[in-house]
This record gives sequence, C-alpha cells and structure tokens, in this order.
Amino acid sequence: MVKRLSLVCLLGIVGLSFQPLYAQQKLTANQAHSHNDYKQQIPLLTAYYAGMGSIEADIFYRDGELFVAHERSEIKPGRTLQKLYLDPLAALYKENGNHPYPDAKKRLQLVIDIKEDHEHALSKLIEMVKAYGSLFDWQQNPDAIKLVISGDVPAADHFNDYAEIISFDGRPDKTYNAAQLARIAMISQDLAHYTVWNGKGTPTPPDLQKLTAVVAKVHQMGKPFRFWNTKDSPNTWKELERIGVDWIGTDHPDALKSFYQNRPKLEYTSPKAYVPYQPNYKSDGAPKKAKNVILLIGDGMGLAQIQAGLSANFGLSNLVNLKHIGFSRTEAANSDFTDSAAGATAMATGHKTNNRYISLDAQGRKLTRIPDTLARFGIKSGIISSGDITDATPAAFYAQQIERTMSKEIAADLQNSHVDILVGSNRKSFTANTDAGLMDKLAQKGYSYRSTLDEFATAKTGKQLVLLADSATRKVLDGRGNMLQTSLQKTIQLLAANPKGFFIMAEGAQIDHGGHANDLPFAVTEQQDFDRLVGEALKFADQDGETLVIVTADHETGGLSLLDASYQKGMVRGNFSTDDHTNIMVPVFAYGPGAKAFMGVYPNNTIFDKIIKAYQLK
Repeated sequence: MVKRLSLVCLLGIVGLSFQPLYAQQKLTANQAHSHNDYKQQIPLLTAYYAGMGSIEADIFYRDGELFVAHERSEIKPGRTLQKLYLDPLAALYKENGNHPYPDAKKRLQLVIDIKEDHEHALSKLIEMVKAYGSLFDWQQNPDAIKLVISGDVPAADHFNDYAEIISFDGRPDKTYNAAQLARIAMISQDLAHYTVWNGKGTPTPPDLQKLTAVVAKVHQMGKPFRFWNTKDSPNTWKELERIGVDWIGTDHPDALKSFYQNRPKLEYTSPKAYVPYQPNYKSDGAPKKAKNVILLIGDGMGLAQIQAGLSANFGLSNLVNLKHIGFSRTEAANSDFTDSAAGATAMATGHKTNNRYISLDAQGRKLTRIPDTLARFGIKSGIISSGDITDATPAAFYAQQIERTMSKEIAADLQNSHVDILVGSNRKSFTANTDAGLMDKLAQKGYSYRSTLDEFATAKTGKQLVLLADSATRKVLDGRGNMLQTSLQKTIQLLAANPKGFFIMAEGAQIDHGGHANDLPFAVTEQQDFDRLVGEALKFADQDGETLVIVTADHETGGLSLLDASYQKGMVRGNFSTDDHTNIMVPVFAYGPGAKAFMGVYPNNTIFDKIIKAYQLK
C-alpha cells in the first residue's frame, strides 16, 4: 500500500490541499472545472482569467497532430492542442514567474479528454510536452501544470506504460491497486449514474445518500471527486459543495467565478441568536381607539430580507409573531419603481408623488405631513433614524423639498414642522447650515440640542434635537450597537407623558444600504437590528394597551433571492438581481388597537389614512 503521506503529497501536486478526513471545504474558482472549454468563444483564456483550477480540452489524433474538437466533423486546421492550449499556457506560465497563475498559491490542471485512439494520442502528447521542460513535469516541478487524461484512457494495468508526466481520471466503480491509484489525479462520474436530480432544489434523501456515499468512498481513497453532466446553476453549485465534491464543473466560468468571488457578501451565519419578545395579544386587533402609533419603517426591507433575518436568527423573529399582515404597493406617481422619497411621502402625507420629491405632490405643491395633522389634536411626534436624519425617509415627515439631496434645506425645514423629537446623524447639515442662525432659531422654537445618546438620556421634558456623530450610525457590523432601541425607548418615555398621545416613526435605514451594496451580511444584520426594534415597540404596546404598532418598508432593495438557509445553523445564502430598488409589494405588519385595518393589499399612501383613522380623532 502507498502510505497516506505520499498520497496527500501527490494531491498537493495536483493542486488541491485536502485534509485527510475530507471535512467539507468552501470551494473557490480554483476548484472549478471548465467543461468542454474549447467551446468557449475564447478557449483557455476565458477560463484562465476566471481562475479555473481545471480546464478541459477534447482531442483527436490525426496525421501526427492533436486536434481540439468534440466530434470528428469538428476537426479544423489550426485548432490544435498545442496552438490553443500548450503554447499559450507556456507563455502565461513564464509571465507569472514560473507559476500557473500570478497568485502562486493557485494551481492548474489541463484535462485532456481523448475521444479515441489513446495509444497514438498519448504517444504524441508525451512527445510534445517534453519540449516544454518542467512546465508539465510535476515530479520535477511542484508548480507544474498537471496533465490529466480522461475519456479514452488505457486500462489501469497499463498506466505505468506511459511516462509519469501524465496522470489519469479514474472511476469510482473500478478497483485500483496502490501503484495505479498513485497515477490517478481525480475520480469522476456521471451524475445521472446516481440520481435524476436536475439541479433544482435538493436531491431526494435516497439519492443524496448515494451521492454522498460515492464522494466519501473516493475521499477514503485519498482522491478528489468530480461529477459531470451537472446543471450549471448557483443552486447546483452550492448543493454539490454541500455533498462534498472537490471539482465543480461549469460551462460558464465567469458566472462561477462571480459566485465564489462574491461569497463573503452573499452568505451570512449569525454567531448567536437573540430572543424575540413574546407578545401577549391582549389589545391586538381590538376595535378601540389607539392613543399612540409607532410606525417602524425598514428601509429597503422586502420579504426576502425578513426571511433572511429569520433564517440567520435560527428561525426566531419578532415580526413572525405578528398576526395582522397586509401588503403595500409602493409605486410612485411618475414610476412603478419608487425611491425612499416618494415612498415615505406617501406614508407621511397620504399622497403619491414623484421620485425624489419630499412631501410635495406630483405638481410640486406642499403637502401636510402626519405630525402636522396630529399636532392639531395635541398629539406629539418623534422621528428617529439609524442613519442620516435628513435622508429621504425621515425627511418626508418634517420637510418639504423638490429634491431629496437638498440636505441643508431639509434641515432648515424643521423650523416649520410640528415634530417634537428628532434623532439621527448628519449633524453638519444643521450646525454648518447655509442659514448660520439655524441652530439658534431651532432653540427659539424650543428644541434642546443633544449631540450624544448619553446627553439625550438626561432629557426630562421638552423638544429634543438629537444630532449624533456620523460614527454613531455606522453599520451594525462596524459596532453601532443599540442606537435604535435606545433612541426609541427614550423617545417613548418623553412622549408618553403627553395625555393626548404620540406618533413615532423610527427607521431602520441601513437595510437599504446593504441591498444597494449587494451585501447580504450587511442587509441581514441591519434587518435583525430592526427586528429587535420591533420587539421594543411590541413590549411597550403590551404595557400600554393603547398603542398601535405598524411595521413596513418604503420599498424592497436589491431584488434579493435566497438560495440556501439553515435554521439549525443560523445561516443564509442569497443573490441580488439589482443594486437598485424593485417594485415588489412590501409587507405591512400591525399589532394593537385597529391592527385589522392593515390587512389586505393596498397602495402605500393609504397607510396614512389608516393611521389617522386608528386615532379616531374628533
């Protein structure tokens, strides 16, 4: 028997670093196999620049040459193995300082699938590659490009008839002795040999057992494994990795490279779960007047983001505990695709408007915002954001501007608003405003300026302008902490003293940022932070008994789809179809008095009317 050490060393030369027990590894493009590579518009280079670790060329021996083709009828003058593969690889190898790739850690094998007449083809191949010195000689050069023979290969007991510069592609149903096994670089088999699975969803348990068994068998032999005839899709790639294969075949090297390259931004596993609040439902759906309303807006939060947060929190969530659920249609007045300005304006004023407009109607006329409407009845309001407080969503509740980026003009509009508490970042739009006296004017309006949450915590009464450092609203992954929950708790404490009631809008601003960045860990951790905010609101609603909590989004961002998830592992993997907003309906969750009114499907601007109706104002 060949000692395990020698087998592991051999595998290292092949270009794979396998652990003896073959623990499941996260694959990269360098563990990808460019199937029928010669059919690419640019043979070799498409796969090479995608970082493929294995590249396949089919060959025929004709008139003393090795031609690259899948069928005899496809043989064409000039399309030789030497011209399309060997010479270009030699040039690249030299350019990389005698490495297959610029990254010396990356390996490369050239799989040569002999279609017929292996005796003449192998003799010609061995003769040819000797001219390249140590480029293909793995015995002399640990950085060599491995030559692996597949297709019409000699019988195993004839492997040693051929120079050791070449290795072979084995089959799992064949028995090899130690000497023969030492000549095998990998073992492959047709996926259809074990299953009819078409790459969608997951294989059936019996088929999965067959697939994992053959991979385990090959790993016990100390060899890497590859299935051929596999569906070329992200779902297939992740399922094959889960099964434990070592080479993923593809006809789309660039797509597979992107799949692996973007992996850190497309999958997330939570280190631990947070425990949601369990509502008591005593006032939930009660047909009585709501004294207070808390509107929570997860900017960019669609159903996929909610499901991602749920999966990553081991199947636990505050949102899934809510019973009254509807859907909001988010179209703007001038487009079926809304931005945050039009989306928030619809909820803040009850009117659809154009994208980028802040609480102006589609003709540019000023609209009455919900804090202003409620102020006439003695109801006080607070606006909170885990981001820029002059950004579109919070701005729609206190400003009126024709362009959402007019940050300083938006800040100045607070003078004309009935908002009592404003909490968020982008301090400079207020303190360095073009109106140099803005802060003094706001002070004259009764606002106490606070620059930190600790200062805000000391407030006892009165209007509060809490302008935090931008670092205080950095993303959760960078350490923002409980900024949202702390802000909501204090705002509730101050406004609950008002006998007429209150309205609070709190925004989870950065779920949207994660969607725009196509960054799933970013989006998921922001959604989970927002979900914890939901728990705080529900807790108060139960204590108070007169508070309606509404949770929704202004739109969905990123076109997120989920490819894999595990409640047991707290893991989720996804993919984004855009870096912009989509017009997918967003959910509306409601809890407390009047919650039933939020069930059904309706335009987003009717949320305003439902809120006003919930107060039963007279």
